[in-house]
Amino acid sequence: MTHDTVPKTAKLTFGDQELDLPVLVGTAGETAIDIRQLRAKTGAVTYDPGLGNTGACQSKITFLDGEQGVLRYAGYPIEELAHQSHFVEVMWLLLHQELPNKQQLEQFTHDITYHTMLHEDLKRLFSSLPKDGHPMAVCAAAVGALSTYYQKAAPNTPEQNWIDAIRLLAKMPTIAAYSYKHSIGQPFMYPRNDLSYAANIMHMMYATPCEEYEPNPVMARALDLLLILHADHEQNCSTSTVRTVGSSGANLFASVSAGISALWGPLHGGANQAVIEMLLSIREGRRTAREFMELAKKKDSGVRLMGFGHRVYKNYDPRALILKQACYDVLGELGRKDPLLDIALELEQIALSDSYFVERKLYPNVDFYSGIIYKALGIPTELFTVFFAIGRMPGWIAQWLEYNRDSEARITRPRQIYMGSAPRTYAPVEGR
Repeated sequence: MTHDTVPKTAKLTFGDQELDLPVLVGTAGETAIDIRQLRAKTGAVTYDPGLGNTGACQSKITFLDGEQGVLRYAGYPIEELAHQSHFVEVMWLLLHQELPNKQQLEQFTHDITYHTMLHEDLKRLFSSLPKDGHPMAVCAAAVGALSTYYQKAAPNTPEQNWIDAIRLLAKMPTIAAYSYKHSIGQPFMYPRNDLSYAANIMHMMYATPCEEYEPNPVMARALDLLLILHADHEQNCSTSTVRTVGSSGANLFASVSAGISALWGPLHGGANQAVIEMLLSIREGRRTAREFMELAKKKDSGVRLMGFGHRVYKNYDPRALILKQACYDVLGELGRKDPLLDIALELEQIALSDSYFVERKLYPNVDFYSGIIYKALGIPTELFTVFFAIGRMPGWIAQWLEYNRDSEARITRPRQIYMGSAPRTYAPVEGR
């Protein structure tokens, strides 16, 4: 349907009532029935477990079409941004929904670069936590703790929110690197202002005070690409968590800390770690890819295919196509082959030709190839989701800022359908 052919109202019959509900049409033709007055007029609510059919907001940040495999940031195709832009520029695009001019980009890059250091006292937080604690828990704690260092976040003014956005974008890589250094017992490395955003992450991860370390530019570009592809993805679990927490009036640091915790789940950001673990299990179990895929078809086999299928995409995830080529670029630069990539390619070939997977639209998603690149970059498996969080940071912040500017925004408060006991009378314990 086009804007011209979509009806302006939808008619709902409920008992002897008939309601005309407004119809909203998005820029790309998405159609939504506005039910804000449904409960007030009928006493009824909608029932939508997982909220997969519910539009919770109007947004100008990201568009995706799962049926066609399309992803755009503020109208720009992800393919163009991945090959022509860089992560800091994409940050600005998500925050403003416009690309920056030269002066804006230079100032923004300067501000991000010169806010990367953490308060020295914050180091004590890392040292107080167990070295084997999961880095996502460490990062969530550290981001939440920033609220105590920047308590002016409470006024919630546009000026203050922008300053806090800069701080979070700049400091998240430092927090991530410190969580890693703490886990292996190495000294923290201060950020370097002469390096790019991605190269600086690699420096803080891998450098030591003992000798000079210069990040490989091809590796840094691959990391920058991963961050671009992770930057936003519409109203997913962690993003809607950030919006929900922010709807209570919580500051940006608290809201993003909650988003990190949501991303940690294996059904969300932890999936790329699960892909590597799956590929390793195939190699170490001496199974062929074909044998594994046959087991994956059987519900009672205990074998689950990771990195295929998506809650939204019913076509090939466009980010996976980009990362597939990036795998070759990174491994070519390193001058080696990865047996896990060979297994992954064979799994993909089987899935795209086997009617069982084709009928269920189980195409590779972004997690399928991202883990292989992270592994090639030397990033430990348990840090994959942390790097996902670094990439998703501008999206979370953009969504939080957009919510705060929305005059129609209200505190998030879903309804429920109560299915418990009917009213009953309390009896003292002696009489039960």
